[in-house]
Amino acid sequence: MPSEPPEGSRIQVKLDDLLHARRMTLTELAERIDITLANLSILKTGKAKAIRFSTLEAICREMGCQPGDLLGYEAETVEETGEA
Repeated sequence: MPSEPPEGSRIQVKLDDLLHARRMTLTELAERIDITLANLSILKTGKAKAIRFSTLEAICREMGCQPGDLLGYEAETVEETGEA
């Protein structure tokens, strides 16, 4: 039986950093890409389980960035896996 993944996601959402760098509010971005503020907030806080490519594309278009600027991956460490 496969083990459960660790709590929390290893995918890091860097939307806050991008917004700050571009001096844009979450509300302004939500209006520009026609998404609810609540849904964008869920993404920003890292609580989203998925993101549609159309949403990712809209964010990248408005923020002038690439998907890799918005999303990152944090690899497991040896200590976390318990392997030597």
